Amino acid sequence: MPTSRATADTAIGDAHLSLRERVYVELRERIIEAQYPPGRRLVERELAEELRVSRVPVREAMQRLASEGFLTVQPRRGSVVAGFGAQDAVHLFDIRENLEGLAARLVARAADPEQLRDLEKLLQRARRATESGRLRTVVSLNADFHRRIVELSGNPLLVDVMAPLDSRLRRLFRITSAQSDGEPMCGAHERLLAAIRDGDEAGAEQLARAHVADTRHAAMQLFARRPEAGNA
Repeated sequence: MPTSRATADTAIGDAHLSLRERVYVELRERIIEAQYPPGRRLVERELAEELRVSRVPVREAMQRLASEGFLTVQPRRGSVVAGFGAQDAVHLFDIRENLEGLAARLVARAADPEQLRDLEKLLQRARRATESGRLRTVVSLNADFHRRIVELSGNPLLVDVMAPLDSRLRRLFRITSAQSDGEPMCGAHERLLAAIRDGDEAGAEQLARAHVADTRHAAMQLFARRPEAGNA
């Protein structure tokens, strides 16, 4: 049985989040971390027993995960964890390159010192995680950095458009990231933050686009070498 934040000693309902949200987050994280690998059948009753909750929040979480592309419904099998292949990555990168570039431009235009400190703290934590070889933490913090830039854009419509993609981005990072990626990733983020701090709108947008293009290239190389990467 996969282990995660819910343990045999602590029911998932004990967390401070609403039960519905906590169940959703737990199942989503297990899929992102491949504790529930692509192709695995998820059964509502079994999950409810495992998480020590009723079937209602599990059913709602599974419906939400299906709408976000984490689960598919197959004839005679029910809900199955979806894979994440090269074409899924291409679609995500197409959106990211344009919208994250826009977000970086908007943050450079209007970021205040407190917002800049938020980004700096994320970078510092990512740097420490990189130096200590904690790849999973690096992946999570890098995704947080991208999300935070979108949140600081000051454009609520952009935030609403990008929010549903955040979990898919984290899943992509988890599939395609390697231990050696931490240093160049931190470097790219530091250059982007420097442009934002300088109020260089064009430079920030260009760096954000270039960063996404670089990660696209690396990810597509991995999928070319290992077509099964997102389905293992």
